[in-house]
Amino acid sequence: MQQLLARRTAELGSALTRRVAAGEVVAVSTGDVEKIGWFVEALSRFAAAALTLVIVCVGLLVYQPALGIVVAIGVPVLALAVLPLLPKATRRADAQREKAGKATELASDTVAGLRVLRGIGGEELFLGRYRSASQEVRRAAVRSARMWALISAIQVLLPGLLLIAVVLYGAKLTVDGRITVGELVTVYSAVTLLLYPLRHFEEIAMAYSFSRPSAKRAARVLSLERTAYATGEDDGATGEDGPTGEDGATASAAPAVPSGDLYDPASGLLAPAGRFTAVVCGDPDLAGRLAEHLGGHATSDAGPQADTDSGTGAGTAEAPPSALLGGVALDDLPLITAREAVLVQDKDPVLLSGTLAELLDVPASGMVAAADALDAAQCEDVLAALAQASADRTDDPMRTRITERGRSLSGGQRQRLALARSLVTDPPVLVLDEPTSAVDSHTEARVAAGVKRLRTGRTTVVFASSPLVLDQADRVVLVHEGEVAAVGTHRELLHTDPRYRAVVTRETDAEDAARSGVTRAMEKAVPVREEIEESA
Repeated sequence: MQQLLARRTAELGSALTRRVAAGEVVAVSTGDVEKIGWFVEALSRFAAAALTLVIVCVGLLVYQPALGIVVAIGVPVLALAVLPLLPKATRRADAQREKAGKATELASDTVAGLRVLRGIGGEELFLGRYRSASQEVRRAAVRSARMWALISAIQVLLPGLLLIAVVLYGAKLTVDGRITVGELVTVYSAVTLLLYPLRHFEEIAMAYSFSRPSAKRAARVLSLERTAYATGEDDGATGEDGPTGEDGATASAAPAVPSGDLYDPASGLLAPAGRFTAVVCGDPDLAGRLAEHLGGHATSDAGPQADTDSGTGAGTAEAPPSALLGGVALDDLPLITAREAVLVQDKDPVLLSGTLAELLDVPASGMVAAADALDAAQCEDVLAALAQASADRTDDPMRTRITERGRSLSGGQRQRLALARSLVTDPPVLVLDEPTSAVDSHTEARVAAGVKRLRTGRTTVVFASSPLVLDQADRVVLVHEGEVAAVGTHRELLHTDPRYRAVVTRETDAEDAARSGVTRAMEKAVPVREEIEESA
């Protein structure tokens, strides 16, 4: 079960957390798996117990029909007596598991944002929320335990009553001379033997009630699929302005790793092969969706127009055409081939626990050394901090363990390590979504220069709005409302396009109007000054 969950998580990638809460995934992979395993284990014992009951009851009917009929009628009554209580017990167990899942989700989110909470002084607020959620779980658990305690009491009381009834009836038959004392003792021993198998009926009922909601959650996670947009027959076609592959490849080529220009027909975004292209979007969510779309096999909620059609009442968004690499539709390639051709690093990359050497041990071309990638990402201070925290006193940062999701590091340090990991991979096309948003300006400028230097001759697309990054780009593309609005260098667009200037410099309309007014006034003043100079 855990292997299936791991495979599904790896297949869904970032789409998983958009559909299922992180706390629910944790609950499924830990407690829910144990509950399902408990039911499977209890099922085998229940089957053996049921077979034992049938055999003993049939044997008693053959050996002593008068008492055997009492046992044969009483045993099913004992087994089914708790059935009316099971729906209520199951509902209480479902409520407990639901509240426990929410508490786990809240705890996971709190731990993930602990550094931020400490910075803004919100620890007590979230502690209070978790305390309240924990108390709700406790109350739900007590209500569920009360019901199961009642079921357990019934399972103890009724077999005792059956045993008393058999003894009394058997004693009457013995007095009447219909059975012997030996036969009564034999029947008594057989009924006593049945008490242990009957306990497994309670166990299977409890295991079923607790594992049913767990199985539903696990099935919901395992049923998730990458609902990629279906590609049309002419997805691989390009217009007259579209890109061309270095080897003239088309969308009908064999599923090999393509090369060439990266082009998105939906937005008109073109990233020439071997160039450093920066993309500016006023909407960060749009930038994230467009970055994922450029990688191919994007989920149906990640297209560049995902929000544009959401309010039209059409029910589903129109499938945008696939991104093209060298004229080949990435959606038509196998997922592993598309990922080998284009690597997309989102704005919130995840660092897995392990040593730094293990973090950088990823499938790569072998052309970029780990030291060069760390140097380009400006990780000197990160290496120094890791060397000081080395547990084996070797002062080797590569052997220092990094905690889960890199929580022992700052946001900027995590970003730079994730960037170094992407640079080590050295894919033909690298798409970075705000890779330096948590880095100071001085470091950001050096990171941008380092990425450009290390990725020379390779296609690199960076979604950013920082002038320090944009100034390093060979080509800057402004995307407005899901479509390319302007193309040029950073300095050209800064002077010619007011929309670009508003996004990059955070300039308001009033400030832009004031600056334009000053410019027009200065232009009018030039002829007047020339006339004064001529008259003088």
